[in-house]
Amino acid sequence: MEKVLNQEEIDAMVRAARGGRQSTEEKAKVAPCSFRQAGQLGREQVRAITMLHENCARNLTHSLGAYLRVPFEANLVSVEQLSYREFLARVPEVAYLASFELKPLNVVAALQMDQALTLPIVDLLLGGEGKPQKFVREVTEIEEEIVEVVVRIMCRELQTGWYPLGLEFLFQQRQQPTQMQRLMPPTEKTLSLSFEITMPEVRGMLNLVFPAVVSNSLLRKLSKDWAYQKPRASAEAGAQIRERLLDCDFPLELALPNLPAAMQQLLALKPGDIVNFEKSVNETASLLISGRAAFHARVVNNGARLAAQIQGSCEMKDAAKELAS
Repeated sequence: MEKVLNQEEIDAMVRAARGGRQSTEEKAKVAPCSFRQAGQLGREQVRAITMLHENCARNLTHSLGAYLRVPFEANLVSVEQLSYREFLARVPEVAYLASFELKPLNVVAALQMDQALTLPIVDLLLGGEGKPQKFVREVTEIEEEIVEVVVRIMCRELQTGWYPLGLEFLFQQRQQPTQMQRLMPPTEKTLSLSFEITMPEVRGMLNLVFPAVVSNSLLRKLSKDWAYQKPRASAEAGAQIRERLLDCDFPLELALPNLPAAMQQLLALKPGDIVNFEKSVNETASLLISGRAAFHARVVNNGARLAAQIQGSCEMKDAAKELAS
């Protein structure tokens, strides 16, 4: 059976054949706006932070592996920007929690390590084999002091990795879940870093969270010094820009720069006066392109029009070419 088109469908086909514009209803696309996404890390920023903390992960691998005397590997698995409330929602019920102060900013950051890592690390340092524990439990006061030494090593390696900011990482204390909730405002936008820790028989996560003031300072320093740069335009894009510039209008001026005149002479000027300059009539003027001296030229007549006869190039010509390229 042949399909019979209605009038709207026929009109749409005619518009398409003529290359006409689509209707406003077809062209208008409305997408919901999420203000929570505003200010999120860009791709280049995430790449810069990732490069920095991959170095931290390698340093942790070497230093803690040497301290624990077992194969130890730390890998950065995620860089996220989320609220402190969202970070707390991901913390397991039983985990090792600690805080450290960042000098001279005088702000507090937090650390969370899975208990699946904490207890085997304690076992290793007490002479055991570091095997996984059957039951997850809180650490005792003695075990807490043992883990503190490991966390201080982590702070030292983080301080080394964050040398562009000149921050000092000072371990404060182990935190209880209720205390963790008061470290930062729930709506504080934080920088969250997740490392996967692998030892011979166990594996777990180490999570760090930094307040917005620290992440913003880090990004400013990285962008200023050495971290992320916007990718350079391709040769094809550069050719397109140059082609478009050929159709642009640039203001031209024919001028005699650096002509001194006394203030008294200027104040006495009136219509009909002749101003004499210390210049020869045969001396060339400067042809300015967008305010830059590009050529030496002489004022001439071309029929009934005023014209400029090019005598030679200025030093700025090469600079203008370099700027345009």
